[in-house]
Amino acid sequence: MQNKKQRAPARACRSDAGQWVMVAPASVTKPPRKAGSGPLFTRLRNPSTGQAALYLFSSDAHQLFEVKAFREEYRSWFIGQAVQQDGRLFFVTPVDPLFLVLFYLAKAEKEQGKFQPLDQILVDAEFSSCTMLLHCMDISKYIHHLAEEKETGGRKFYKYSEEKTLMWLTKKVKQTVKVLKEHNVTVGGKVQSATFVSSKKLVGAIEDDYIRYAHGLISEYITEELSTALAKCLRLPEVAVPPKEPPAKKRKTSDAPVEAEEDYTKFNTIDLKSKKANKMSAAQKALAKVDKSGMKAISSFFGSKIKATK
Repeated sequence: MQNKKQRAPARACRSDAGQWVMVAPASVTKPPRKAGSGPLFTRLRNPSTGQAALYLFSSDAHQLFEVKAFREEYRSWFIGQAVQQDGRLFFVTPVDPLFLVLFYLAKAEKEQGKFQPLDQILVDAEFSSCTMLLHCMDISKYIHHLAEEKETGGRKFYKYSEEKTLMWLTKKVKQTVKVLKEHNVTVGGKVQSATFVSSKKLVGAIEDDYIRYAHGLISEYITEELSTALAKCLRLPEVAVPPKEPPAKKRKTSDAPVEAEEDYTKFNTIDLKSKKANKMSAAQKALAKVDKSGMKAISSFFGSKIKATK
């Protein structure tokens, strides 16, 4: 009898083994032009919170991507004959590097408030990789959307401009609204009926919903202070927040006897019968006043007759 081939058991692969499962654009995996300049994972400041976040520079650092993780409990991956314990699924999507530069421009404005070269603005002791933003293709071409620019001795200096930034962000919102409409993305918190709402009001409400939704998406890449200023620039009406209902009072449980808050004995059956018996109609009251002397009860006519004795 031939021995059946036994399948080799899958070996566990620890999460620190350098293997991840991710969905990424093809441009990320393009071979680098220079040796040693391939794709690079690094931590940079999130432009909205200022906290550490994971990013990916493409080959030659010409393009920046943000890395988002989808996580579920009790999930692993089978990779070949190995089991990847880290069951997260990573999504790599392109992000405009100007959002990250904007964070440092606003920071330099608050601290120094003067024109500076860009390589002096993009300085961070905790996240030294921020200097790689200088190699991104869109930085030198579009930085004038965020800052005032001066040139002295063949060198350019920049200073943050809130006015220019808000104009640039407004364009971003309008572009986002256009894309949302092209892809028929449904936005808004409630459905409105055209039967009871005029067409002009309905169109206006839908447009406001799109703008508000796009503003929320852009706000994920800017500070809260700038997001508030952008909302005012877009003239977004404030969302009415319904008043919170007071929480229901919870009874405290204890070993002490429970004291009744009301007299529940009034609902006893005997009491109810007595109360019903006390109530008389107008006809009954009138009958009660009649002189009943010499009258027999009607039940006496239906009783058994007593036989006379002989």
